[in-house]
Amino acid sequence: MAHIIVVGAQWGDEGKGKVIDVLTDHADVVVRTQGGNNAGHTVFVGDKKFVFHLIPSGILRKNKLCVIGNGVVVDPIALIEEIDSLVQQGVKVGRNLVLSDRAHIVFPFHRMLDELREITRAKGKIGTTKRGIGPAYGDKVERVGLRLCDLLQPKIFQERLEMRIQEFNTWHKASGIEPIDFNKLHAAYRKAGDKLAPFISNTTLLLHKLHKKGASILFEGAQGTLLDVDHGTYPFVTSSNTTAGAACTGSGFPPTLINKVLGVMKSYTTRVGEGPLPTHNPELDRRLHSLGREYGASTGRPRRCGWFDAVVTRTSQIINGFDELVVTNLDGLDTVEDIKVAVAYKLGTRKVDYVPADIEELATCVPVYKTFRGWLQDTSQIKSFQKLPLRAKEYLKAICELTGATLRMVSVGASREQTIFC
Repeated sequence: MAHIIVVGAQWGDEGKGKVIDVLTDHADVVVRTQGGNNAGHTVFVGDKKFVFHLIPSGILRKNKLCVIGNGVVVDPIALIEEIDSLVQQGVKVGRNLVLSDRAHIVFPFHRMLDELREITRAKGKIGTTKRGIGPAYGDKVERVGLRLCDLLQPKIFQERLEMRIQEFNTWHKASGIEPIDFNKLHAAYRKAGDKLAPFISNTTLLLHKLHKKGASILFEGAQGTLLDVDHGTYPFVTSSNTTAGAACTGSGFPPTLINKVLGVMKSYTTRVGEGPLPTHNPELDRRLHSLGREYGASTGRPRRCGWFDAVVTRTSQIINGFDELVVTNLDGLDTVEDIKVAVAYKLGTRKVDYVPADIEELATCVPVYKTFRGWLQDTSQIKSFQKLPLRAKEYLKAICELTGATLRMVSVGASREQTIFC
């Protein structure tokens, strides 16, 4: 039995959905612990493509339980759409999905605020998905949010929602925002609540019982460490804690029971949205985009691409305490002759091996590179680590040593079968 946390070591989009899907074959339960439907985890099974925003990708495996924990903010309408889409694709969604009764609810006025703030920021925009995630977390911290348990009590839900909408309409009347129609919104969310009621439960207690029965539990992180609201490149971050510690607070599962933390990182670096990307390389952008790679699963926006940044992954290792690493998208470098790795930054006259807290300082950091010769061979059909090209193995060994953890898996393509265990 093992309880494993899987988190991203970069700026998200590292391929955690596929990793979770593969690991779920050896687990009993998969738990999503933070974020909302701003996440996008893509899994290919055969010729079928599945994109997950709220539901753990473990739902694709038979006889596995998927849990959306208390740390997630849930848009009920979006969740129902995701469930319906999966069912249409032949995926069973029923008693194998459970929602925390403590998870907070995302409403349309959260999305309106998200978009309005992004517009008014102008040059300082964050690059948010505009799905209301930040404002929903804001309500949670302000202690004015509504939770899924409220949906189970119609009278309480109506009273609390009416009060929240009155506040919203009053505060934003002068800004020209169209007032929220309480009756219309209430009816839509009550309908959604009726559909979701069978899924809602005390998931903290459930996970405790499953642990006692000997179940193996996987904790699925969303986004990546450098998007963590505390430890990331603030303010260009997401609105939740994306690190290993958040898996415990976002699920109610004690840290003393965690057996392993697995860090997922690409063989290069990408970032979607705004904010500094020290190793950004326009030529790598063009190369990867021309291959149809590196477009956001949630937004479709092209990701900025750069060389592998060991300063970033080493920082992630310090914060998360990775026991093992998964390197994804190795095949994306198959045709690159000379591959660079940032081993440090030059900040003014100083050489630093950490990510500065000050975003302006980070923007001026110049990467100190070490160059590796590329392997110039197709790796996408290779099934074992031993059969990888020598230079590919040397590259993998180097970036893992620079990060500070041992290699567990290598992904050489999007499908389940294109996974190498080390």
